Amino acid sequence: MKAILFDHDGTLINSEAVHFTLWQQVLRPFQVELTEQYYNDVMAGIPVPQNAIDAVRDFTLPISAEELAESKQLLTKEHLLKGPFPLMPGADDTLKRCKDKGLRLAIVTGGSRLSVMRTMECYGYQDIIECVVAVEDVERSKPAPDCYLKALNEMGLSASEAMAVEDTEHGLKAAVAAGLRCVAIPTAQSETHDFSAASAQYSNLSDWVRAEIDCL
Repeated sequence: MKAILFDHDGTLINSEAVHFTLWQQVLRPFQVELTEQYYNDVMAGIPVPQNAIDAVRDFTLPISAEELAESKQLLTKEHLLKGPFPLMPGADDTLKRCKDKGLRLAIVTGGSRLSVMRTMECYGYQDIIECVVAVEDVERSKPAPDCYLKALNEMGLSASEAMAVEDTEHGLKAAVAAGLRCVAIPTAQSETHDFSAASAQYSNLSDWVRAEIDCL
């Protein structure tokens, strides 16, 4: 194994709760009270454009999906300009220990490049993360495999030379469809997702590092 391809939201950064709150703000003017169950089942781990399509359809909104997505992206940008999303427990130590083992690292996300750049700039990961593939970089985002295939291509790797770390069923599907072995580390938002396709499941990043990285 030569590389680890990390998801971003919910895996390295603790952003899902913030995204839930921002989506509540976006939908409130339409008299929609977004529930945690709907967010967890339909929106968590899915790119904003698809979130908007689903919301317009499910809540019969008098607005286009493009306009709704733009509103959400504007709120997210305003949030990120104030500061990055907080790291998930163990994320900083995980990245550094993987790097110390000589592993090449990438972030493959269905989120925005801005969010990843803020994480890298504010936490000092510019020299740790070799490759970033964000939602803007592919025509089809997760659960399609395109983002992972693009990362492998940019890094000159075969799927057998890397593995993925994901927190949602949608991300897991993308990684597996790209031929990658993928471990799942569910969050409170994704704990009910189907992770049967994962090579292993852990409760947190630190447990995964102890089980699979420290022994390399």
